[in-house]
Amino acid sequence: MSAQTVDVQGRKIALLRTGKGAPLLYLHGFADIHGASAGPMPFHDRLATSFDLIAPAHPGCADSDERDDLDSVQDVVEEYIDLVDALGLESFHLAGSCVGGWVAAAMAVRQPERVKKLVLIGPTGLFVSGKPIGDIFWVAQPEDGIYYNDLRRMLFAGADSGVGKTLFPDGRGEIPQEMLRYRMFRFASQVGFTPPYLYDRKLRDQLHRYTGPALILWGEHDHMVPQDHGKAYAEGFPHAQLRVVPGAGHSVAAEKPDETAKLMAEFLRG
Repeated sequence: MSAQTVDVQGRKIALLRTGKGAPLLYLHGFADIHGASAGPMPFHDRLATSFDLIAPAHPGCADSDERDDLDSVQDVVEEYIDLVDALGLESFHLAGSCVGGWVAAAMAVRQPERVKKLVLIGPTGLFVSGKPIGDIFWVAQPEDGIYYNDLRRMLFAGADSGVGKTLFPDGRGEIPQEMLRYRMFRFASQVGFTPPYLYDRKLRDQLHRYTGPALILWGEHDHMVPQDHGKAYAEGFPHAQLRVVPGAGHSVAAEKPDETAKLMAEFLRG
């Protein structure tokens, strides 16, 4: 495992690189590496047994430099295109979860010729009439200044989720973990703090540009992004399949690491 920083156009991008195999660029979400965990989680360890896993931190997250001029997902896409250029990756598998899934989808339609296969896990990013994405920013504030029940229910299958309580415990956590979460929410607000939150109205009509294989994974009990968004993604890409992971909430990879990594590995190697 290698934690490193890469200089991209004068900006520092922190990333974790681990494993061997075909390169897999993984873009994180909230309950994820760089979002709530400083190191790899079981899901990332599983992927690293089959792939060269490259997991950068979004601008301003973890140890990546902040961007004062960041105001759209397209800005993030351009930064990641510069990153894969700096890493010498002509082509690669691409995956993303939650907000990272939105960035991955936008990146795939921006440079479809470089993405071998695409995996999106509970991605935000689409506008689906009558099915708004949950207000993650509202529930980020603890109830009575202590309890994160609403936040955990939005991000996991339920408020009592074990992994949810580990990543988002009630009360004040350790300073490093608090800062990880704070930076992730700040990043999300820069690209998606416009009701109904975390979407690009134009993206849905651009999905057809990525013609490679795509796998859309969705938690059975996702309380943040309605499953209709998964169907919209699957219908928008010319060659996509939607798979629902039983028992999982929005943070599929955190709650069901073995099942999620297995589905991804089978698809990417298939």
